[in-house]
Amino acid sequence: MLVLVAPGQGAQTPGFLTEWLELPGAADRVAAWSDAIGLDLAHYGTKADADEIRDTSVAQPLLVAAGLLSAAALGDITPGAVAGHSVGEITAAAFAGVLDDTAALTLVRRRGLAMAEAAAVTETGMAALLGGDPEVSVAHLEKLGLTPANMNGAGQIVAAGTLEQLAALNEDKPEGVRKVVSLKVAGAFHTHHMAPAVDALAEAAEELTPADPKVTYVSNKDGRAVATGAEVLERLVGQVANPVRWDLCMETFGELGVTALIEVCPGGTLTGLAKRALPGVKTLALKTPADLDAARALVAEQA
Repeated sequence: MLVLVAPGQGAQTPGFLTEWLELPGAADRVAAWSDAIGLDLAHYGTKADADEIRDTSVAQPLLVAAGLLSAAALGDITPGAVAGHSVGEITAAAFAGVLDDTAALTLVRRRGLAMAEAAAVTETGMAALLGGDPEVSVAHLEKLGLTPANMNGAGQIVAAGTLEQLAALNEDKPEGVRKVVSLKVAGAFHTHHMAPAVDALAEAAEELTPADPKVTYVSNKDGRAVATGAEVLERLVGQVANPVRWDLCMETFGELGVTALIEVCPGGTLTGLAKRALPGVKTLALKTPADLDAARALVAEQA
């Protein structure tokens, strides 16, 4: 079984959309999306610098657009399951047919703006902890007032909180943690700091009419497969202020019998986690169009 996954914020790099826009029809598609949401996606994906695309209100629509564009370039495929990390869940909702592309981008534009506004209240951020025992690390984070915002599995937890709390973490790492790495995000996502964004996203969701998933949709709230579009949308609203349980998603992939995983553009993070947590599962990250042939071959193997 093939699972198609979409990365979350922090995966973006300057110019990463450039080669994708050279594919037939890609520039026109992105231009239409840009008009629909009032954001020049082509500019930010090709010419903007790292600070510009770190802006939450820009990064999130850009990531969803990149995921949709790269998945479309694969051709007409039907994965056995889909999932997304953080904002990647909106991309996954489009893969599953819960939302069409324009609805997904409209929702993520509202999400990005609301989360940027919430992040502006207090200076906050996120940092990845590499290695260590999860129980020990979580207890240590809570002692410092930090939230384990992403339980990613494969020896990785992402902490979120104020810049002062993150500075304390750098000085006082949990026992067994090899390294603490600051992430390219502009806020403490998936924590109580994002609570104001939930109401804004709920209002945006009321304007949408979701369809039920056409393929298995695995939610990062708890790793559970969700059967109705209404519940998918409800979870998309709540997840901005709740932890991401990617570890449980990968457990579900194993239970479903997943044999291959393709991560859409800008791929790399989730395939890296899968290589460590799901031994024997073939993985491929769509980083540039040069990866498409290998991805199509992997899809054909799973048919």
